Amino acid sequence: MGCDGGTIPKRHELVKGPRKVEKVDKVAELVARWFYCALSQEKLRRPIVACELGRLYNKDAVIEFLLDKSPDKTPMESASHIRSIKNVTELNLVDNPAWSGDKESIKGDKYDDLQSARFICPVVGLEMNGRHRFCFLRNCGCVFSERALKEIKSEVCHK
Repeated sequence: MGCDGGTIPKRHELVKGPRKVEKVDKVAELVARWFYCALSQEKLRRPIVACELGRLYNKDAVIEFLLDKSPDKTPMESASHIRSIKNVTELNLVDNPAWSGDKESIKGDKYDDLQSARFICPVVGLEMNGRHRFCFLRNCGCVFSERALKEIKSEVCHK
């Protein structure tokens, strides 16, 4: 039957070892950072804005966050540094011609490739999927890869 007093538990059954640390999937983290709004956790859609920390937001989510100052609402950690709309820059992004994400998968019956990016660098052509570093110019909002900025070596927008 079991548990009738005739069983003697061994040490490994009584002593529990240290818990295994859960590892964060880096690919999933990059997808979340480059494809979803840091404030509302919705898919990024135009107009897209970025803060000085490099986080991407939907502009309407930032405006709703700034307008809703009720005392019962707790401030979001991802946007606590944003005090006004002047703290964010609207981004001028270049669409990736190879990306067919929202066009074809309306019904949800198609596989969405999360490694292909919606936007690319206009100079070098690198996809904006999190594998490469990207920078934006605060005065105009143009987005370039770090590799393109090293090749151009000027602080003026190429457009």
